[in-house]
Amino acid sequence: MTTQADQEKIIVEAFINGQNVKSLSQLAKENPTNPSEIVGYFPVTTREQAVEAIEAAAGAFKTWKQTSVDERIMMMRKAIEKIRAAENEIVHLLSREHGKPLYDAHGEIYVSLMWMEFACNEVTSALQEEIKTHENGKTILSYDPIGVVAAISPWNYPIALSTIKIAPALLAGNTIVLKPSPFAPLAAAKVAEIIASEFPAGVINVVHGDADVGVELTTNPHVTKIAFTGGTATAKHIIRAASETIKDMTLELGGNDAAIFLASFDVHDERAMRRIVISNFLTTGQICMIAKRVYVHRSIYDEFVEKYIEAANRWIRIGDPFDSNTTVGPVNNLKQKNVVLGLVEDAQKRGAKVIPLGQILDQKLFDQGYFLQPTLVLDCDVHDPIVVEEQFGPTVPILPFDDEEQVIQLHNESIYGLTSSVWGTEDDAISVARQLEAGTTMINTAAVQGLDVRFPFGGFKQSGIGREYGAEGIRTYTEKHVINVPKTLDLPYIPE
Repeated sequence: MTTQADQEKIIVEAFINGQNVKSLSQLAKENPTNPSEIVGYFPVTTREQAVEAIEAAAGAFKTWKQTSVDERIMMMRKAIEKIRAAENEIVHLLSREHGKPLYDAHGEIYVSLMWMEFACNEVTSALQEEIKTHENGKTILSYDPIGVVAAISPWNYPIALSTIKIAPALLAGNTIVLKPSPFAPLAAAKVAEIIASEFPAGVINVVHGDADVGVELTTNPHVTKIAFTGGTATAKHIIRAASETIKDMTLELGGNDAAIFLASFDVHDERAMRRIVISNFLTTGQICMIAKRVYVHRSIYDEFVEKYIEAANRWIRIGDPFDSNTTVGPVNNLKQKNVVLGLVEDAQKRGAKVIPLGQILDQKLFDQGYFLQPTLVLDCDVHDPIVVEEQFGPTVPILPFDDEEQVIQLHNESIYGLTSSVWGTEDDAISVARQLEAGTTMINTAAVQGLDVRFPFGGFKQSGIGREYGAEGIRTYTEKHVINVPKTLDLPYIPE
């Protein structure tokens, strides 16, 4: 449960050129479990301060890009150890400001450190200069730092989706200005400052604030790359803003990820049923790559629904994130709670059946926070909003399908294509997976349970541009530089 130490209010400031910079005003971050409790305060960074941060990063880049990869790795490894040493403190802060249960907050740190360590191990080979001698002479291909990176991270995985940008950007020789989400600004800022303590001033800068700061990050000519994780609608504004200076971009956006259960799936596999429940409701359903719509072959549909409800009622326990019995915490913010409520209510009006899932551990706590009881939605149409829109919360529709051709079409007609999963015998599942339009398709698992940071991650269509993770997720923070040394300098078809 929450301790007295946990009740201490955290204050973060903008971090520019190695120093905390005070702002004229601050905003309060409430605890979504108990919105009357203030967890801490974060600044309203001014646009002028955002310019200072960008200029600090641009100035630092001139010397930082000259450092060796080995030096950068050494600094990053020291930062990793500092994060690991402060893990419990970070996890408690993250749980309080976000609403994640403690196990989930620890999981976010685990994924963050796993990626940072992989990036340290991989960067030397990923950025290895290639020299090829051939009949026309010699060609050198190098991966050069791209410059100042504006990194804009979301609230659902604020630390992991900040470090996914910070680690490769810095290891590749860039500098960075990070803007965390105002819905989860505290822990991400603290982690960024821990990392910054191992790097020269100006290499890492952190700003907060509203639309003015975002506009500066996306339009300032000193910024050469934007790394954004968030909603597709916001990304469209970023693309328009950045078009004037033709910035490089990596955008990991929305998803409406499908889980497809073939006729060959064993509905009596309790571990598999638990995996799908977790992939629907981990982090209270607030994950871009979570399974948000479930299609089940009609031949197993009725029994699947029965077994799913049993598995969900065993695993889902809604309560205080600091209670070790809790598996599902509150929704992060009131706005998102209302979005999810609206989709569920709309489904009911359209004739859908809504089934509450799990156990509420403390009704009084539930009533005071941004809690929603997870729900299963049945008997909805394949084109209802709750099916075609990204709910980003604790509700999931389950729909029957008759054949593989039909379900592949239903999957692919979405404007999104981030991840997907196919469940059944391996050969059957892979056969269907090959026909799906998605950046990642998992077999007999889904969401974070099937994530592998060694391989690229990103989406088709409106789920994004570019890839993160893997060697590609490091090279995306570089420009390819080709140096040609021709053997013959005169071309035979050009006259003397």
